[in-house]
Amino acid sequence: MIDIMRMRNVFAYLHPIALAAIMGTGLSLDMPAHAETRPPPAPASSALIAPLLPVQIGPDSEQKPARTAPAAPQAQTQEDRLDKLFADLRRASNEAKARRITIQINRIWSQSGSATVDLLVQWANAAMLERRYASALDFLNEAIALDPDYAEAWNRRATVHFLRNDYAHAMHDIYRTLELEPRHYGALSGMAAILRARGLKEQAMKAYEKALTINPMMRDAQKNYIDLTEELTDTRT
Repeated sequence: MIDIMRMRNVFAYLHPIALAAIMGTGLSLDMPAHAETRPPPAPASSALIAPLLPVQIGPDSEQKPARTAPAAPQAQTQEDRLDKLFADLRRASNEAKARRITIQINRIWSQSGSATVDLLVQWANAAMLERRYASALDFLNEAIALDPDYAEAWNRRATVHFLRNDYAHAMHDIYRTLELEPRHYGALSGMAAILRARGLKEQAMKAYEKALTINPMMRDAQKNYIDLTEELTDTRT
């Protein structure tokens, strides 16, 4: 049986702040009987037309054009917010700042745009904590069926497979996560952990290196990368 401490360590591999998300970072869900799509972003507000100013019309005068109010700026999209956060993360000068940024990224990742999907993922998280892995898989299977493009549902299902020592299915879901969100440093750390467990140390190092390029302040990934470097150096000498 996997105890709670080991499970917390595994969560740290697959998602550096998964425990924070599992313990309640705002996940919620609804349960329609059919798949739903994410709502399109709200269109930018149209420019407001100012009333015409009174003008003098005469033989030596010209009609002045009407003045318009400036167009309202477009709302920042979720992808725009993530782009900025990832840029800030790469420039983070200390671990505390990096942790605050990763929490913000994780909060955005936890928002699928569907109350149903969010609720299913929340139930899956609760089931994982109670080691009810079959139930967690059921919830996540349903979430993925409702929204196959929601990267975090795939990442959470990879976590469940990992906890069940089902590395083949975990790796499949990690690949899908990275197809949808190539910057998912948690999924990359999970991939590295699986590769290392299989004895594929050089491949594991590359996965850790890529994760650290995205999130340089991941202490566990740093330590594991150094450990693998030393292990490979010892075998070559």
